Amino acid sequence: MNNFRVWDEDARDVDVVVIGAGQAGLSGAYHLRRVGLRPDADFVVLDHAPLPGGAWQFRWPSLTYGKVHGMHALPGMELTGADDARPSSEVIGDYFTSYEDAFDLRVHRPVHVRAVREGGRGRLLVESSEGTYATRALINATGTWDRPFWPRYPGQEMFRGRQLHTAQYPGPEAFAGQRVIVVGGGASGTQHLMEIAEVAAGTTWVTRRPPVFREGPFGEVQGREAVAMVEERVRRGLPPRSVVSVTGLPLNDAIRRARAQGVLDRLPMFDRITPDGVAWDDGRTVDADVILWATGFRAAIDHLAPLRLREPGGGIAVEGTRAVRDERIHLVGYGPSASTIGANRAGRAAVSEIKHLLDRDIAPAALPGSAGETDGGPAGELTAVRS
Repeated sequence: MNNFRVWDEDARDVDVVVIGAGQAGLSGAYHLRRVGLRPDADFVVLDHAPLPGGAWQFRWPSLTYGKVHGMHALPGMELTGADDARPSSEVIGDYFTSYEDAFDLRVHRPVHVRAVREGGRGRLLVESSEGTYATRALINATGTWDRPFWPRYPGQEMFRGRQLHTAQYPGPEAFAGQRVIVVGGGASGTQHLMEIAEVAAGTTWVTRRPPVFREGPFGEVQGREAVAMVEERVRRGLPPRSVVSVTGLPLNDAIRRARAQGVLDRLPMFDRITPDGVAWDDGRTVDADVILWATGFRAAIDHLAPLRLREPGGGIAVEGTRAVRDERIHLVGYGPSASTIGANRAGRAAVSEIKHLLDRDIAPAALPGSAGETDGGPAGELTAVRS
């Protein structure tokens, strides 16, 4: 594979650029190394975040590791001995740091990718804050954390209280003695609500649809069915829904207690926001000091806009992980691979296709001395190394 070389004077040439170093990006980088590509030579990993840990580093302190649902280990290295009482941001941040070090992934951070464009000669140009890369393939693993979704309602700009999104949630202590409206029926909304209810003067839960609580076990069969529903949407070029949106909320002891106490008594979505709270057209009003929007996130893919990958339905059509409109681009952690276990599998699948693409393109005129060169041994082998 090729080392960096000058590309049109200012672009560095690599085989693969990985954008994002959360679970999906690190999985992709691991599998790139495993098939024989070298970090900082054949591929580069660019991460917008200041530290290892992906979006986990920004989670609120009260989200301890014991409250995390289904954190799956990265490929090749288990997460063991974690303290359930420790903030998940710290546990997973330390784990990702160790992982990057163990497999010598050489993540570049903080690096902001501004745009990905067609570069000619079969290359994509990745324009970033540390320069431009010309790449033969791209793994986009940017997740959703940078694109919180804020619904718009009449009167929103007139509200005299505070409005914030899950992405800014500081923990329950910040709401002590206040009247809080939590908007959103997902896992974050219920977690916020149950925490805040213990310290607030009052809470109100508002959701667009009645929440669905899931009784009983959620096994492999149910998991495959849920992923298939999300996968069908992205195959049709529709914006992906989260896997959680089709699985429902699991009933646990904490949720059962909150329901019995009336904390999870839900109201339908209000019609407008007033200076002092919210109102419905039937005359009902609720006063509030804070509106907390636990309304989810959207895929952070605006940097791909110059490639015109979106379908009329608003999403990027994906077959497996590969963008239907451009075989060089793989979206990992998008749609059905947004879960931690899904991201691991998607990283492996994306790299398998990318390897075929690279081998196909280079086969007519293979570069001398390129086969099987890795930092850790022959192609296909990967040894953990620590600097």
